[in-house]
Amino acid sequence: MMQRRDFLQLAALGGGAVSIAGLAGCADRMGTPDEFYFVQLSDLHWGFKGAPNPDARGTLPKAVAAVNALPKAPDFIVFTGDLTHTTDDPDERRRRMAEVKQMIAPLQVKNLRFMPGEHDASLDRGAAFKEFFGETYYRFDHKGVHFMALDNVSDRGTSLGAEQLDWMKTELAKLDPEAPLVVFTHRPLFPLVPRWDWHTRDGAQALELLMPHRHVTVFYGHIHQEHHQMTAHIAHHSAHSLMFPLPAPGTAEKPLPLPWDEAAPYRGLGWRGIEMERGQASMTEYPIKAAAGTHA
Repeated sequence: MMQRRDFLQLAALGGGAVSIAGLAGCADRMGTPDEFYFVQLSDLHWGFKGAPNPDARGTLPKAVAAVNALPKAPDFIVFTGDLTHTTDDPDERRRRMAEVKQMIAPLQVKNLRFMPGEHDASLDRGAAFKEFFGETYYRFDHKGVHFMALDNVSDRGTSLGAEQLDWMKTELAKLDPEAPLVVFTHRPLFPLVPRWDWHTRDGAQALELLMPHRHVTVFYGHIHQEHHQMTAHIAHHSAHSLMFPLPAPGTAEKPLPLPWDEAAPYRGLGWRGIEMERGQASMTEYPIKAAAGTHA
């Protein structure tokens, strides 16, 4: 397990460790969960080409190298969607997914969890994604914490759908409502900016199912920036992209990629580490940085 001093040292480089409200105090009744650490990578958009990122094939390898350089390897890594950039060509879609697997193969952590974004799954209802990365929604447990990955992208109507909601209800009924629960999604479950597709049409139904659980934290992607919001006691935390940042919620007509900043390359790009220690959780944001001795 990463030692606290190592984590705080890294936090100083990454912008500081922040307590995660949804999991704070989760040890009140059930005892302290085991210590562990995991990494969230999101919105790789492999296959993207354009001015918003002139190093489009370099940012993912930089993130892989940075994760491998951690003092202690994370317990697992989760990819919260848009592993590839959208394409109408099903053969190209599969080629990009195969390349993603090749690019992340050097990761020293072999416990990898994947979920799709709309760029991966909306055109074929996740068929290609399932061939390369497995199921689009599932649940697992790790060291005293429950995890649930949801799919709000395979349905082009931006919904989870009745079948998945029924699955959620069944799975959640198996869990102690006092136990810590982490939910991974691609789109936000709450209506952040519906006109930008930054929402889930039936997200309110999912949140209603989650409400009886006292210690819930949602980590998601899609909006390509850090954003934090509470819906009642449920905390929602979005992640940076590894390809290009997007405007702050609702600040533009459309959510188009922000221009590349030559004076500050990789601005707005990064990944996240989440640590559970002594029943408390904290997260740290790590920016993508230019290689030593280069400008990009």
